[in-house]
Amino acid sequence: MEQKLNLMRKTIKGKIVFIKSREIKPGKIIVENKKIKEIIFDDDIEENQFILPGLIDSHVHIESSMMTPQNFGDAIVPHGTIGVVTDPHEITNVLGIEGFNFMINNAKESSLKAFFGVPSCVPATDFETSGAKLTANDIEPLLENDSVVALSEMMNFPGVIYKDPGVLEKLTMAQKTGKVIDGHAPGLRGDDLTTYINAGISTDHEASTYEEGEEKIKKGMKILIREGSAAKNFDALWKLIEKYPDEVMLCTDDSHPDELQEKGHIDKIVRLGIAKNIDIFKLLQAACLNAIDHYNLPVGSLKEGDFADFIVVDNLQDFNVLETYINGEKVFDYQTQLSERTNHHTSLPNVFNRTKISINDILLTSKKQKESVNVIHCFDGSLLTKKEVCTLPVVNGELKSDMTQDILKLVVINRYDNTPKPAVAFIKGLMLKNGALASTVAHDSHNIIAVGSDDDLLVKAVNNIIESKGGIIAVSETKTKQLPLPLAGLMSDQPVDEMAKHYKEINDFCHNELNINMKSPFMTLSFMALPVIPEIKLSDKGLFDAISFNFTNLIND
Repeated sequence: MEQKLNLMRKTIKGKIVFIKSREIKPGKIIVENKKIKEIIFDDDIEENQFILPGLIDSHVHIESSMMTPQNFGDAIVPHGTIGVVTDPHEITNVLGIEGFNFMINNAKESSLKAFFGVPSCVPATDFETSGAKLTANDIEPLLENDSVVALSEMMNFPGVIYKDPGVLEKLTMAQKTGKVIDGHAPGLRGDDLTTYINAGISTDHEASTYEEGEEKIKKGMKILIREGSAAKNFDALWKLIEKYPDEVMLCTDDSHPDELQEKGHIDKIVRLGIAKNIDIFKLLQAACLNAIDHYNLPVGSLKEGDFADFIVVDNLQDFNVLETYINGEKVFDYQTQLSERTNHHTSLPNVFNRTKISINDILLTSKKQKESVNVIHCFDGSLLTKKEVCTLPVVNGELKSDMTQDILKLVVINRYDNTPKPAVAFIKGLMLKNGALASTVAHDSHNIIAVGSDDDLLVKAVNNIIESKGGIIAVSETKTKQLPLPLAGLMSDQPVDEMAKHYKEINDFCHNELNINMKSPFMTLSFMALPVIPEIKLSDKGLFDAISFNFTNLIND
């Protein structure tokens, strides 16, 4: 027995970073039976490396990595992330409780500590078609799951403000089970914000200006500063860490595989903070500790008796992760190839009920020579859009795109029902000259979304997606680049190196062959169907004005 115990005992030496007491002391950490048995200070220790609590992503949709939870975990622990609070909202919109359970069960195959929120809005609104619906009765047993720590982002803020009974019932259930309630309230201010917070909603990751973030903090919210592949808010919000270090956490929300592999995860945000000269202890508190406290996570914070969850970095300037420990197990060592884990799932669930479309399905007719049209104006690095009124030509009775104004046709197609016609609108800001993009990653209901410079290419892209039953695709007149996503049309079971390689290829094709200037065109496109994000979007049911929270006409009469 003693010999077995000694095999489970290990010693890690270095400069130990104590965030809350704001101290750095040379010493060694004794790990035994998954926990920190003892911390011994020793001025004679020469190891010039730093030991600190592991990083926590306080809000992430694993599905946006296009990987299974297992492979996602294996991709981010080398970046020092030891825990995530994840919302399986995307797959639950497609597959319902089956998808929710898949994520929890598959996550157990990774060393990462994954904690889940129960999706609060499936579907996000009644203004789009999803593959499933979760009622309050469906949510109640899910909240009792040991892996669940929260009711995830309450996107239906009008439902909260105007006291929709179904919405309030979900909030009450979360409170009764002692779960944190996460928010989603882009641009919400003033009395409406106060009403929203008073309903028990404790966080928001959608603040995009310092003033908005500060108002939410002063009214009792925690702000999750987001730096993902499409939405990047760190530059606007980082000063909140200096002023309100107890009230801020870090998150990625949505990150694609190439960014995870090339730039990192929460560690990349820490490096951004170091470059801003943020007080290192305040920065690390936001990156490592605040999520543990807020969500009551069973994660170690570098104290005796804690789970041995910590990382080793080279220094506090470059912040390169050398080792990652979770429950005392070294799960990453930059010098050693650790044994790979085996994928244990045998099936990739999906639902896809759509046959191919024709050009006639997306034609827009007019008897005029030109039309005044409500156009979606999208922006690089932002989920927000603007409504712009533009004049488009009518040729032979057909309302056309106008590439001289960078205005292209956008379609969203119900993937769950073969009956409805595609919804058609126009979008500005993609700078696509000759080609088309299509995807089944279309938040939050994940219907088919596509944009094209002409109808032939647009239909070609859509029909390729339909044939493969999910994925992302870019086409030109002569070439096609496609990444299949057989798991719910959202994910693949391939590891991060393969996913990053294929995603980079298709992204480079967009930039080099299709001349798209956006850094992450597919990520931006994926949010153009999300009606809860202002200002104007296109769901499978039509053009939606998120300000008035109702459908609007394509033609600006």
